[in-house]
Amino acid sequence: MLDYHGLEALAAVVREGSFEHAARRLHITPSAVSQRVKQLEEATGQVLVQRGKPCAGTEAGRRLCLHLEQVALLENELRRSNPALMPDTEAPAPSLKLAVNADSLATWFMTAMEAFSGAGNELLDISIDDENHTAQRLREGEVLAAVTASSGSIAGCNVMPLGEMRYVAAASPAYMARYCADGVTQEAMSRAPVLVFSRKDRLQDGWLAHYGLASRRQPPRHFIPTVSGYERACEAGMGWGMHPTVLIGRQLAEGTLVQMAPDMPLHVPLYWAYPRTAQISLERLTRCVMRAAREWLHESGRVAEAE
Repeated sequence: MLDYHGLEALAAVVREGSFEHAARRLHITPSAVSQRVKQLEEATGQVLVQRGKPCAGTEAGRRLCLHLEQVALLENELRRSNPALMPDTEAPAPSLKLAVNADSLATWFMTAMEAFSGAGNELLDISIDDENHTAQRLREGEVLAAVTASSGSIAGCNVMPLGEMRYVAAASPAYMARYCADGVTQEAMSRAPVLVFSRKDRLQDGWLAHYGLASRRQPPRHFIPTVSGYERACEAGMGWGMHPTVLIGRQLAEGTLVQMAPDMPLHVPLYWAYPRTAQISLERLTRCVMRAAREWLHESGRVAEAE
């Protein structure tokens, strides 16, 4: 039987980054927090916290924090459905740690979040990461569920297909006149500046490679790590980039952005992944996610896929 006072102390240290901040959150002394974590480490036979500034959970520590998160979700659901069994009306709302790629968060995942939060009191703790890296967050126990582009098996997890997000290469008319006056060629794309969301972002390179436009010469790169900033930089003519069609419909209609190659889209398949042990606690969120994906995303298996 796990010591849940110890788990609460562990989770507070990992969340707050220090024993002192965890103590203030739990309204106990730092030495009491330290003692509870130490006893939990002795009981499990593993180091659960990497002491430092800030403190961080080890893989085992993060998994125990996620276990506590699942228990809180189940208790919260029971409290809502049968309050007589859970009389503690002052219990804090549980928090779910999720990893989602930026384009999903800016579009269809907001619909899922709205439906989920509108029917409950749970809090969402969202980490933004590239869709090719969110699965690693799940593997390492940093999050309870993730939107990912990884279709492969994730140990101990359910991986459910969501659909595909359609991307097109777009740029401003002035940019096209300056860099691609003779067409979208391998030579032009080796010289034309490109917009990249982050250093993990390989979408532009994947598009170039898929359509035979990649060269040994790397094009100049701007790094723009926000969705709105990325769109504005593209409209301003700083570079070309890959955009979800659902995000730039207005710009395409108004002509502030144009498709560089209208017949060369890229479809990125997305999946919803979560531990099998969390299936019951995440049931309502999963329904909201799947419903939103059906409304927004394309069916799988269409056109080109990101490489």
